[in-house]
Amino acid sequence: MPLNAIPPTTNVKNLNIKLESAKGQIWVDTGFWGGLVPDNIADLVPLINAGALATVQGKSTMLMFHAEMDGAKDDDSLNNNDDEQCCADHNHSHQTYDGLTSSQADALSKSPILHAVEPLSGNISKLINKDPTAAGAAGATTANIDDQLDDITPLELATKNASVLETVDPTAYSSFLASRPDSFECNAIHHIIKCLTKQPTTKVHIVHLATHEALPMIKHAKQTLGLPLSVETCFHYLSLRAEDIPNGATQFKCCPPIRSDSNRRLLWDALKKGLITSVVSDHSPCTPELKGLERGDFFEAWGGISSVGFGLPLLWTVGREEFDLDITDIVQWCCVNTAEQVGLSHRKGRISVGYDADFAIFDSDMTYTVANARTFFKNKLTAFDGKTLTGRVVETILRGNSIYALGKGLTEVPLGNLLLEPRTD
Repeated sequence: MPLNAIPPTTNVKNLNIKLESAKGQIWVDTGFWGGLVPDNIADLVPLINAGALATVQGKSTMLMFHAEMDGAKDDDSLNNNDDEQCCADHNHSHQTYDGLTSSQADALSKSPILHAVEPLSGNISKLINKDPTAAGAAGATTANIDDQLDDITPLELATKNASVLETVDPTAYSSFLASRPDSFECNAIHHIIKCLTKQPTTKVHIVHLATHEALPMIKHAKQTLGLPLSVETCFHYLSLRAEDIPNGATQFKCCPPIRSDSNRRLLWDALKKGLITSVVSDHSPCTPELKGLERGDFFEAWGGISSVGFGLPLLWTVGREEFDLDITDIVQWCCVNTAEQVGLSHRKGRISVGYDADFAIFDSDMTYTVANARTFFKNKLTAFDGKTLTGRVVETILRGNSIYALGKGLTEVPLGNLLLEPRTD
C-alpha cells in the first residue's frame, strides 16, 4: 500500500524514491499505488502521470486509517470535504479506498450504531449493540443510512467506558472481533457511495471487503444507481473462520478482521454473483516479533496476514470443496478483473496474442501441507501453517521467461519491469 512505506507515496518525489529503491529488486512486473492525504490533492494528477496505478486513500474506505501502523506520521486522516474534492477535481482518475488497516484505525471514523458478529466476549459486549437497522442491514441504501449515523467516535465511546474496557481480555479473539464491528466498514462504504453519487464518472474501488453487511448498499450502488464501483475481498476472508481462531493466536490478526463462517459464505456468494469483482492477497508482512505471539495480545500485535504465495491453492481448495468453483472463475477474479481495475487490460490479465506471456503452470490435483519454515516469505509466520491445500504452482512464467519452478526456486536474476506507462480505462 502507498502509505505502508517510508516515505509514503503521496507525491512524485516520494514515488521516485521508491522507484529508485526498487531497481534490481523487481521479480515480477510491478506498479505502485499513489496515496491521498489532506494536503496532497494537487499532487494526485502528477502522481498518476508519473506512473502511479491510481490514487489510494489513506483511510478505511474513505474514513479510517492510522499512520501508526506504518511508522509514517505524515498521512493524516481526511475529512468528508477532502474526499468530495478529490472526486470532483480528479473525476477522470480511478480512486481506490482502503479498508481498516491498523489496530487504531477505528478511532478516526464516526460510526453508526455499533454492532458485531456473535459471539462476543465478556463485558465488551456491553459496548456493542447488534441492531438490525444498522448500516449494513438488508435493504439498506445510501438514502436511509444517514438517519442512523451517530456523532460519537469509537475512541470517545471507549473513553466513556474505560472501566468496562479494563476487564476485556486482549488475548481473546472475540474481544478483538468485537472491537471491529461490521458497522465500521458499512459506514465508510456508505460515505464512498455518497461521494460517488455526486461524481458518478469517477471509478472507485473498495479494497479488502470483509463484511457481508455492506453488500446490500454495494448492490444498490452498482445495480440501481449504476455507479462505477468495484469491490475486492481477500484470500483469508474466503478461507478462514472466526470460530476456528484460538485465543492468543495473533498470526490471524488483520483489519478488517476474520469474521464468522456465515459471513464468509455470503462473501463467496457475492463473489460468484459478480457483486465482488476480484480477490487479492492484501499481503501485509512484518517481522515475527511484531506479531507478539509470546504475549498473544491482539490489540498490540501487527495487523496483517501474509498470503500472496497461497492465494491460488487457497481459492482452489476452498472453492472446489464448498462452492463448485471452476478454474476460469479464479482467472476472472484474479487476472482479468484486476488488470481492468488498474488500467492494464491492454497487456495483462489474459493469455492472448499481443499480451504479455504471463501465466502459471498449475497442478490442480497435487496436495501439500503448508509449513512456515518452507515459505518464501521473509516472515515465516503464517495463518495457514499446517493447512493441507489442493493444487500447486509448478512453474511461473513472466513475459515468456521462467522465473520460478517447484523444486528449483526462483531465478538468480530479477526479470521484473516497472509498470509506468499510461493506463487505459
